[in-house]
Amino acid sequence: MIKLIVLDVDGCLTEGGVTYSSEGFESKAFNIKDGLGISTWVKMGHQVAIITGRNSTIVQRRAEELGVQNIFQGIKDKDRILKDLVDSLGLKFYEVGAIGDDLNDYNMLTLVGRSFTPNDGVDDIKEIVGTVLTKNGGDGAVREMIDILVNESDLKDKFLSVWI
Repeated sequence: MIKLIVLDVDGCLTEGGVTYSSEGFESKAFNIKDGLGISTWVKMGHQVAIITGRNSTIVQRRAEELGVQNIFQGIKDKDRILKDLVDSLGLKFYEVGAIGDDLNDYNMLTLVGRSFTPNDGVDDIKEIVGTVLTKNGGDGAVREMIDILVNESDLKDKFLSVWI
């Protein structure tokens, strides 16, 4: 059973674009269904980590809103961070699911028990992951991943009981 999900941000939790105002302020759009899935996963007692190549106060804020326990930003060597995290949590890689969309996620995705990419992930990532999702990044791909993991682990009743 998957106990930890690892999320890339740009291209997975968002559609991959970065918008800057004329004053230099950054903005991102997050999918609310992704957020509900993440917060429910946490409320079920599971772990979530964000490992992203960029630094953003917006990502920090969103992660805190959702109860994400492990946030790593500005990371170039995602697989090293993942190895350290898995070790510190006392998990095995087969207990980890991850989503990524581009080459900087490649090594990380090859380590985990369940790997996913949004439908608009790059071809090199599509070739190595276990599941290419039907949703694009920022359009519910993370929620689709969580729904698959919940169903595979026969946790749908527990997932629903958080809200119903």
